[in-house]
Amino acid sequence: MNGGDARKLFAGPCDFVWGAASPDDLPPPKLPEIAFVGRSNVGKSSLLNALTGRKALARVSNTPGRTRQINFFDLGGRLMLADLPGYGYARASKSLAEEWRALIFAYLRGRPNLKRVILLIDARRGTMDVDREAMRQLDLAAVSYLLVLTKIDQLKPAALAKTRDDVDAEARRHGAAFPEIFATSALESAGLDALKTHLAALAAS
Repeated sequence: MNGGDARKLFAGPCDFVWGAASPDDLPPPKLPEIAFVGRSNVGKSSLLNALTGRKALARVSNTPGRTRQINFFDLGGRLMLADLPGYGYARASKSLAEEWRALIFAYLRGRPNLKRVILLIDARRGTMDVDREAMRQLDLAAVSYLLVLTKIDQLKPAALAKTRDDVDAEARRHGAAFPEIFATSALESAGLDALKTHLAALAAS
């Protein structure tokens, strides 16, 4: 799918269709599915809103760890976007953090229509220990994932280049990581067209 078709897909209808708070409450796996996951406050909601051209498709919260269920959005009847709860929020209780982890990875291991996980990395912080743990779990689940940098507008070019090189080096240590790094800014719409094209190709497959 070319860039124009990808932009058209993401500019079309995108509707919330399901919220799952437990592995037993997932929707039927009917469409190709893309899951978005990342550390709490990484900018996941902002990126989802920017990709789909909405202001409030996914809620943007100043309180990390606010999302506690997997939210599913139908993109034009061709692709399902799954917004997973953030991980690694230090102020979350241990039991609640374990509950989130169980939900996320039960989903990852049992979703036959899952085409790829989009693992978001805050460009200002680079790959953190909690990100490496998430990558390790994705490797174990044999789920293909793409690393996407967020908030690149807050870095100068030299710092961004270094972060990108570091994240790329980390990705090469993980068997299930897709061999390409995308860099984005929801605020400035940077890198969104390339990511849309990548995701739209998965819908076509």
